[in-house]
Amino acid sequence: MKQNVIEFRNVSKLFGNVAAVIDNNLAVEAGEFLSILGPSGCGKTTSLRMMAGFEQPTSGEVYIRGENVTGVPAFRRPVNMVFQHYALFPHLSVQDNVSYGLRQRRPRPATADVAKAVDEALSMVRLDGYGSRRTYELSGGQQQRVALARALINRPAVLLLDEPLAALDRKLRRDMQVELQNLQRNVGITFLLVTHDQEEALSMSDRVCVMREGRLVQVGTPRELYDKPVNRYVAEFVGKSNFFKAGEAGKVTSVRPELIDVAKSKKALPDGLVTSTEAKVLNRIFLGEQTEYRVASESLGEFAVVTPRKAEREAGAFDIGDRIAVGWRAEAARLLPDE
Repeated sequence: MKQNVIEFRNVSKLFGNVAAVIDNNLAVEAGEFLSILGPSGCGKTTSLRMMAGFEQPTSGEVYIRGENVTGVPAFRRPVNMVFQHYALFPHLSVQDNVSYGLRQRRPRPATADVAKAVDEALSMVRLDGYGSRRTYELSGGQQQRVALARALINRPAVLLLDEPLAALDRKLRRDMQVELQNLQRNVGITFLLVTHDQEEALSMSDRVCVMREGRLVQVGTPRELYDKPVNRYVAEFVGKSNFFKAGEAGKVTSVRPELIDVAKSKKALPDGLVTSTEAKVLNRIFLGEQTEYRVASESLGEFAVVTPRKAEREAGAFDIGDRIAVGWRAEAARLLPDE
């Protein structure tokens, strides 16, 4: 059984009369990659800062490796944090940036030991030979790796990542997502990522915590959150979903766009559908590997349908204004609280 490396026990944080985090309980397992996902102002960064020791809970307790660290300052906690803008020292070389934490220790490690640790840390992030460069000579992705090396050189129990990819362009972000995931697996350190980007959280994490207005709404694997959201909020925030009126008060029926079958006529739809209707194509958005259609039905209103390129090559694409048939199977729909 894995040890919980970080725990929140009924943790709340107030800033004056504003509740940033409200009575949250969370257990982070040793060696896992966990993400806290939510919009700006939901309390995710405040939660991270309480783990790091930069903020203290108004109530509740924070545990690291089974020890109550509530009130313990950041420099006495076995965690390191990588900030959104990296917080590198521009007047120092890459080597001096990475070794900074080691050189603050007392007693100070031997120079040869520091140099060896820096080389190992730079090798971990694939920056061998970059030690003598200045940080301003590096690309955004390379600077991010320097920040990671500086955090990893101390071998923390947990590495806290506060939206570290936000400043990178889309392609570089995707590349770094793979790099971070591989790095975490190789070093075996617990990673805890804060992000507002659902793709980032789902692609890298073992588990994801969805936050809303200071509360943890749902915690689960990416597949659990996508396939079994607990309410409308999670279904909307994790992926795309269509919502239809349900017969039960306070409920909605949720159907993912990619689970909707599309054909040129009702006769061409597959068997076994519980819902089928005719619709008109309002918009067509080409997304490369797939196409998203916005359609309108008299019975269901407007909703989205996503078709893969392979299906379009076989059955043909639709144009704006076309009359088509759509439908879905029973397992594609979920009845959710309309929250």
